[in-house]
Amino acid sequence: MSLVRRAGRRHLTRHPAQLVLSVLGVALGVAVVVSIDLAIQSSREGFRVSAETVAGRATHHVLGGVGGLPDSLFARIRVDLGMRASAPVVEGYASSPLRPGAALRVVGVDPFSEGPFRPFVAGGPSGLDVSALLTVPRAVVLSARTAGAAGVGPGNALPVSVAGRSESLPVAGLLEPGEGPTRSGLDDVLILDIAWAQDLLAMPGRLSRIDLRLPEDSEPEALEALRALLPADARVEAAGVRTAALSEMISAFDLNLRALSLLALVFGMFLIYNAMTFSVVQRREMIGSLRALGVTRREVLAAVLREAAWIGGVGAAAGLVVGTALGRGLVRMVTRTINDLYFVVSVQELTVPPAVLAKGALLGLGATLLASLPPALEAASSPPRVARTRSLVEGRATRAVSRAAALGALLLGAGCAGLAVPSRSLVASFGALFLVILGMALLAPAGAVLLVGVLRPAAARWMGILGTMAARGVVTALSRTAPAIAALVVAVSVTVGLGVMIQSFRGTLTRWLDGTLQADVYVSLPSPMASRSAGTLGPDVVGSLTAHPAVRGRNTYRGVEVPVEGGILRIVALDLHPLGEAAFDFLEGGAAEAFPAFRDGGAVLVSEPLAYRRALGVGDSLVVPTPAGARALPVAGVFYDYGSDRGVVMMSRRTYEELFDDDGITSLGLFLEDGADPERVVEELRALVPPHRTLVVRTNATLRSASLEVFDQTFQVTAVLRLLAFAVAFVGVLSALMALQLERARELGVLRANGLTPRQVWRLVTAQTGLMGLISGALAVPMGLVLASVMIFVVNKRSFGWTLRMEVGPDVVVQAVALALVGALLAGLYPSWRMAGTSPAEALRGE
Repeated sequence: MSLVRRAGRRHLTRHPAQLVLSVLGVALGVAVVVSIDLAIQSSREGFRVSAETVAGRATHHVLGGVGGLPDSLFARIRVDLGMRASAPVVEGYASSPLRPGAALRVVGVDPFSEGPFRPFVAGGPSGLDVSALLTVPRAVVLSARTAGAAGVGPGNALPVSVAGRSESLPVAGLLEPGEGPTRSGLDDVLILDIAWAQDLLAMPGRLSRIDLRLPEDSEPEALEALRALLPADARVEAAGVRTAALSEMISAFDLNLRALSLLALVFGMFLIYNAMTFSVVQRREMIGSLRALGVTRREVLAAVLREAAWIGGVGAAAGLVVGTALGRGLVRMVTRTINDLYFVVSVQELTVPPAVLAKGALLGLGATLLASLPPALEAASSPPRVARTRSLVEGRATRAVSRAAALGALLLGAGCAGLAVPSRSLVASFGALFLVILGMALLAPAGAVLLVGVLRPAAARWMGILGTMAARGVVTALSRTAPAIAALVVAVSVTVGLGVMIQSFRGTLTRWLDGTLQADVYVSLPSPMASRSAGTLGPDVVGSLTAHPAVRGRNTYRGVEVPVEGGILRIVALDLHPLGEAAFDFLEGGAAEAFPAFRDGGAVLVSEPLAYRRALGVGDSLVVPTPAGARALPVAGVFYDYGSDRGVVMMSRRTYEELFDDDGITSLGLFLEDGADPERVVEELRALVPPHRTLVVRTNATLRSASLEVFDQTFQVTAVLRLLAFAVAFVGVLSALMALQLERARELGVLRANGLTPRQVWRLVTAQTGLMGLISGALAVPMGLVLASVMIFVVNKRSFGWTLRMEVGPDVVVQAVALALVGALLAGLYPSWRMAGTSPAEALRGE
């Protein structure tokens, strides 16, 4: 082993705490990135596997409009067109008290048509006897794993709730497809005969889709003949297109989480830069001696980078283990958010693709080497005399602060310029945002120097000579204090930025709910998605509820989704009470002009996200597929809406029934007489519901509270990322301060020899760490506000199409400064205790 390697190994073994903190910083950074990636990948994979398993071996799907497809169409396709490889499917959702929190996917199939598509139903490897599906009313088949989780088996009954109706489904058999994608794809899937499924889901004579297997050699001709046969609002799509379109709905959500997770790795890079810089500074005399003995610059550079690679490799490996464990918890949060806002997905297990682990390992190792390169070059380029002289090292660090500030200003300007360029690219937006963060991080040391000059007189008045020494120590040891301050400033600024963004979003949502929820009581059916109602209220239920003597008026809502090119269009039909028109806050157009055209002219109102994504404005037309063909409807207004980032189009009840011949009602908003008690009326309305039915009847205040609860759940992942990011930065500050104070052992030994007591040493070290925390907090506030502005007005707009109003509460500023101060003080506890307990003789040994 060479002299350089032996010296490096000896240094690492003599500083185990610093080594552990360096490895821990890399591990935490990699763990955050990997855990978020695994959670997102698992959610996407769970949805994909479920969709593909239920779709089976189909090459194409025939999809219907609002009411689905008439089941007579299946016979025409099979007989008239001779497409024998075809199968009808009915789909819907149910819930069960035996599987709380899980949405059960109801799939109705024709066992006699299933051979080419889903062999696990039609006598495939599962060996399922489907006769019970045909002979036992509403008999259901489910996977063995789902049955085990619900505690049922063949001969038992599975209680379910479908569109508010309580049903009991006899379990006719279990599917045991073995291991692999099919096994996980059948989790929470209930399979029924198609006739019983139509009855259960209240879809008499209707189909959700028709699956096809078209031969490649005749596919174009078959598709042409098929399209000529289909109704005007039906379409045929290749298998996987609809799944990909639904998966694309969450792309902005995924990208936002991934970008936030990368911030933790940025903090980890600061930490590695800290650790390697301190390692080089601590060994400056040794490096100078080795250089004097003939060790070349290349050997010194290789030794430092080799050490960094070892730290990065061990840290990345630990990060993969921690990230996998953390991903198991985060996948539930991510899945719940997708279920609340986008579509139903069931994820039973964490998917761990090797590519994600490889990416995490490469990011950890690459970030470590990249962050270690500047101190490695510094060590290799220094002549022996400079390497042994601390004053020269600190002089170079002082000059580097001004150069870093100039580079930071350049990066900040480039980032702001990138954000100012009109674009809808999220990758470009986040790239510019990272330039802004790096620019502000490089400006932080210069800002710290300025603030030290401002705070030094106050420190002197408060603590006398110790205060002056503490303030001077921050500036005279910039080679170690500057990276620590920068890491803490970035971490706290991101915490401030995310806090302001969440606060602004919540405040905007609260105001929107206050304006939107005009009715006193809301009635809907239970839905697998928290953000929207589904199903159809029976006419008898609507009549009995609206006939209540305390009800003076109503709004009716009909929410449906129709397949369109590249995704799904959500349509809401409204029959508004005059008081209900006040629920709209228009971005374009006004109530006086929009509502007459909306009520009587066949015009529609579109939400801001939909208008943003499709570049729509007042006077434009929106093409909507209907049973009579595509219709271009004029846009009368664009309104603010925060219920969905995909957008919604609203039309009057009269227009909707003319276009779709559908008189169903999804939910009600009831206006009560003056003086009526909403809580009492809600109880009376619930008493009107038949015992076998379940309705969600809520007051305005309860619905508002439930909506905010969904919002808070949605941002739980962001809150976890904030905590983890600060944890990474805290480890970095702890490492920096430990190295800083341990490096000052001789200096403090001299002070002790000149009469400084252990208590005074403790006060000096604590004052210095507290001052660094205070400075970091003060710098983090404006940086955090800049980040919040970028995320609210640029990234959020390009991601989701929402206009938010920025809100900055005084608590955010106080929390930022307190967070940085407490973090720095906590990080300085051990170094201050260690230094206070060091005897002068031990500290000065070797002088």
